[in-house]
Amino acid sequence: MEQIPEPVTAGTVLNARTRARLGARAAETARWLTGQGVVAVALTWVDVSGITRTKTVPVERLEHAAAWGVGMSPVFDVFLLDDSIVSGRHVGGPVGDLRLHPDLDRLVPMAALPGWAHAPAHRYAQDGTVHPLDTRALLRRETDRLAGHGWSVKAAFEIEWAVSKGDGAMGDGEGFSPACRGPAYGMTRVTELAGYLRDVLTALKESGVTVVQLHPEYAAGQYEVSVAVEDPLGAADTAVLVKETIRAVSMEHGMAASFSPKVEADSVGNGAHVHLSLWRANADGPVNAMSGGDGPCGMTAGGEAFAAGILHRLPALLAVGAPTVASYLRLVPSHWAGAFACWGLENREAALRFVTGADGEQATAANLEVKCVDAAANPYLLLAALLAAGRDGLDADRRLPEPVGVDPAGLAEDERAARSIGPLPASLAESLAAFEADTVLRDALGEAVTDTVSAVRRGEIELLDGATPQQVAAVTRWRH
Repeated sequence: MEQIPEPVTAGTVLNARTRARLGARAAETARWLTGQGVVAVALTWVDVSGITRTKTVPVERLEHAAAWGVGMSPVFDVFLLDDSIVSGRHVGGPVGDLRLHPDLDRLVPMAALPGWAHAPAHRYAQDGTVHPLDTRALLRRETDRLAGHGWSVKAAFEIEWAVSKGDGAMGDGEGFSPACRGPAYGMTRVTELAGYLRDVLTALKESGVTVVQLHPEYAAGQYEVSVAVEDPLGAADTAVLVKETIRAVSMEHGMAASFSPKVEADSVGNGAHVHLSLWRANADGPVNAMSGGDGPCGMTAGGEAFAAGILHRLPALLAVGAPTVASYLRLVPSHWAGAFACWGLENREAALRFVTGADGEQATAANLEVKCVDAAANPYLLLAALLAAGRDGLDADRRLPEPVGVDPAGLAEDERAARSIGPLPASLAESLAAFEADTVLRDALGEAVTDTVSAVRRGEIELLDGATPQQVAAVTRWRH
């Protein structure tokens, strides 16, 4: 099909010419989709609670939706995980409207939902300006800010999920019954659900997702899939598509998938680790700043400063990366969740694990894994905050402390203090306090976003005040 250049950027205002171009491209796309048997397009966005919401259009309405958008109440940004509603200073209540415009560059037929296509949505105000709570636009802006200084980032999410018997388990508060019984990381788990895992891989491939690996994980019924790195916006879009594909395949097999950070109170939870590498443009093409330098573990000065910026702001970053009360049931020491603010070479107990890759591939493979975050996070908001923290590290030329080569929980408290290894926040309230005090993140994300994050987090804290770990797990289990 004809490719008309996509005119939407982080600062685009939708004028008559832009709308006409979007409509023309969408009309061509709609004809192609019809030939693929697609009858409806799901326009999705992720709210501040980390839940993917949607409005859908029949494929014959795609042209109008691309040019003029689909109406949506801004109040969705202050929904809590139980669909109750709070109010912030910038959004709340029944009044107002914004417009969802499908991102035609990221539109894809969903192999797991025959007849359906998925399109992440741009969000605009009715006057054609970018809506201040559009976290996709926020991520594009942070990517552009780095690009303005000659830097780019490659990113990918690892998605963990747990599979329960019976699609009826999707009801709120219903129990979890592992769909497989094999040992952690065991081939038995693959054999038990071989047909299901085959269909997950097939559906992801047919939806344009490049899977790097899939394996059984530690907790009962738990698996993990890793995908290829992309630009940050593409990585966040892919994370949403991967989750919805897994959810759909699970239901087709009579099972339910949970991406909750704490599926069961007495078991390890699901993470959604973020892999990041910083790249520098030069005459011969981009060069990985996480390799080939004289800094720690081979980082260049830029790569080290970027990583140090993220490490420095981890307590505040958790308010967007570990955004639920349940997140802190997962984020405990000695569970490979990264509960201490430190970094280490291939250290799975450090909040930041530095990965070099095998000898001979470091130039392309070296990256930083952020382990202390989970799949309840809005991936766009999380990546925007991580890039902002890394950018500040570059601006301030920050340096990393000495790497930690052991489980930090095993160090004496005075040794941790001497090495500036502090525990990360142990509750959502603690991380929110750090977030609200962090001027760098507030400036980067903007007042509308930071105020709304605060309102939603306080709402969830109040909602689950006094709840037992079992009750928190039950309320959260099927929401993300």
